[in-house]
Amino acid sequence: MRKYIFSASFALLVAATAVSFTSMTPPAMASQIKYIVNDVPVTSGDIQHRSAFLRLQRRKGDAANEMIEQTIRLTEARRLGIRVTDQQVNDAYARFASNNKMQLKQLDGVMAQGGVTKEHFKEFIRAQLAWNQALSARYRAEQGGGNGLSQQDVVRKMLDNGGTKPTATEYMLQQVIFVVPASERSATLGKRKREAEAMRGRFNGCGTTHEFAKGLIDVTVRDLGRVLAPQLPPDWAEQIKKTKTGAATTVRETERGVEFIGVCSAREVSDDKVAQMVFQSEGDATGKTDEFSKKYLDDLKKKARIVQR
Repeated sequence: MRKYIFSASFALLVAATAVSFTSMTPPAMASQIKYIVNDVPVTSGDIQHRSAFLRLQRRKGDAANEMIEQTIRLTEARRLGIRVTDQQVNDAYARFASNNKMQLKQLDGVMAQGGVTKEHFKEFIRAQLAWNQALSARYRAEQGGGNGLSQQDVVRKMLDNGGTKPTATEYMLQQVIFVVPASERSATLGKRKREAEAMRGRFNGCGTTHEFAKGLIDVTVRDLGRVLAPQLPPDWAEQIKKTKTGAATTVRETERGVEFIGVCSAREVSDDKVAQMVFQSEGDATGKTDEFSKKYLDDLKKKARIVQR
């Protein structure tokens, strides 16, 4: 279950805007609370920035409703324990600029001139990243409850595919976490990141990791076992797929501290479970993700506490 953060048309529009934009920034107004959504305020400033965002996208929409729904997505992600770090948001923002052949200052300028602001755009990115993870968690939970493809569905799809059973990469993974308590995050995060980078530099397979970690303080090594490609966590999947056997992903900041994942082994496998997961993920790619997302959001919206001020 994975969604793209930005549409191609929006990316092209922003890239063109970097060259041709004339200032549309509305006059500054004092921000007032307009809604309380699950105890989180949505201000007139938030709505004003979202209106500017819609204009930049040349898209019609209800700015107030979009901000209410974004707040609902973020509060649901927090309820699930999902935390998107500032580093993840900044990386996504930088990738967006790079993909559109823009310097960060250029993208900052487009957002400022349009009345969107880079802060509002980054919060939009944060909400999208968090919602992607929430969707994945919900989807996995529902599959576990038996809402995935039945065995009969798998057999039918295999017959449609000429009787060929699909394959997927099976990974054996090891997660290394340099724990940083929330109360010490600002003081020790940089130091812990350097320690993690040093250990990752020495990583040459999963056999010695536990031994390396013994001499380090507050380092957890988790053997994640068998993980098929469709099961990879969305925020790690791309890095894991690019990492060679015996090597480790780059170090990332997470809600636990800083961590990386070692790829112990990778091989192509084919069995009934693989067939079920591959065919299920193919179904998602045909548009079921949007439908699933809408239903999830509609359910949350019915239960949300929304107070208009």
